[in-house]
Amino acid sequence: MSSVAEAEGEVGSVARHPPFILFWLGRVCSTVSFQMLSVAVGWQIYELTGSALDLGLVGLAQFVPMVALTFVVGHAADRYDRRTISSICMAVEAVAAGMLALGTYEGWLTRDVILAIVAVGGGARAFESPTMAALVQGVVPRKLIPQAAAWSTSATQTAQILGPALGGLLYGLGAMVTYGLACCLFALGALFVSMIRIQQAPPRREPVTLKSMFSGIGFIRSKRVILGTLSLDLFAVLLGGATALLPIFARDILHTGPWGLGVLRTAPALGALAMSVYLAHYPIRQRVGPVLFGALGAFGLATIVFGLSTHLWLSIAALFVLGASDVVSVVIRFTLVQLQTPSEMLGRVSAVNSLFIGTSNQLGEFESGVTAALFGAVPAVLLGGLGTIVVALVWMRLFPELRRLRTLE
Repeated sequence: MSSVAEAEGEVGSVARHPPFILFWLGRVCSTVSFQMLSVAVGWQIYELTGSALDLGLVGLAQFVPMVALTFVVGHAADRYDRRTISSICMAVEAVAAGMLALGTYEGWLTRDVILAIVAVGGGARAFESPTMAALVQGVVPRKLIPQAAAWSTSATQTAQILGPALGGLLYGLGAMVTYGLACCLFALGALFVSMIRIQQAPPRREPVTLKSMFSGIGFIRSKRVILGTLSLDLFAVLLGGATALLPIFARDILHTGPWGLGVLRTAPALGALAMSVYLAHYPIRQRVGPVLFGALGAFGLATIVFGLSTHLWLSIAALFVLGASDVVSVVIRFTLVQLQTPSEMLGRVSAVNSLFIGTSNQLGEFESGVTAALFGAVPAVLLGGLGTIVVALVWMRLFPELRRLRTLE
C-alpha cells in the first residue's frame, strides 16, 4: 500500500506529508529560477540588439516548444515516472542557465545563441509543468488535494513576486550572477523532486498511437464539468488581459513612474498569493459552481474598476482583487482536474490544461494590445472586463452542470 493510501483517512495539513513538502520546494525553486531568467534574458538581449522584435522572439522561443510538444509531453507523463521526468527537466534547465552564465563570462553569447538556449529551456519546461501538475495526485491523500492545489498555487505566486525582483536586483551585479543563481536553484529543485519517495504501482504503458496521444482531448470532451471549467478560464483570461497594458496606465493615466509600474505589476500577484494562502487553510467544499462564477464576476468588475480609475491606490486595490478572484478559478480548475481524472490519464489532461492556460495568457496579452491600438487603453480594458462577465453568464447556460456543481468531488 502506498504512503498516500495509508494516510487516506487523515484530514489535516499537507505539511504532514514530506513528499508534498519536497514537491512544493522543488516547484518554488524552479519557478523562481524561471522568473529570474525571464528578467535577465530580456534585459541582456535588449542590451545586445536594442530591438523590441527580439524581445518578442524570446517569448516565442518559450511558447513554441510548449505548443509543439503538448501531446508528446502528456503521453510521456502517463508512461514514465513523473518524478524522474520532472527532475530531469529541471536539470536540463539548470544546464541551460549555466550555459548562459558561461557564455556571458566568456563573451560568446549572441542573440541567436541566447534564443537557442531559451528554446532548449522552453522545451524542458514544456515537459516539466504538466508533469509536476500530474505528480500532485501521488504525493497527498485525495482529501487533501484542494489544499494541495492552493499551496501549489501559492508557490507559483510567491515565485512570481520574488523571482523578477531577485533577477533584476542581481542583474545589477552582472547577468552572470543572475544566471548562476538560477542554475543553482534549478539544480536544487531537481534534487528536491528526486528525493520524493512514494510507493505506487508503475504506470500502465499503453501502446503509442495517435488515439492514445490525443486521448486527453477526448477525455476532456467527455467530462463536461472539466470542459466547462477549462474553456471558461480560457476565454476569461483571453478577454481580461489588463495587465499587458500596465505601462500605458502607469505613465499616461495614473501619471506615475517606474516605481508605480512595479507596484501595479506586483498587486495582482499579492492578491493571488493572499487568496491562495486563505484557500489552503479554508478550502472550498460547498457551492463550488456559484463560487466559481462569483469569482469570475468579481474578476470582471475589478477589471472595469481598474479601467475607470484615475487614482493609483484605487488601481492597486482593483488589481489586488483581480488577482485574488483569478486564483479562485485556478484552484477550482486544478482541483477538478486532479479529482476527476484517473491517474493513468492525468499527464495527458494536464498537458492540454497547460496548453489552454499558456495560450490564453499569450493571446490575451495580444488581444489587449490590438484592442488598445484600435480603441485606446481604457476602452480595451473596459471591453475585457465586460466580456469576462458576459462569458461567465453564457457559460452558466451552456454548462448548467457546472453552475449547479456543489462539491469538488
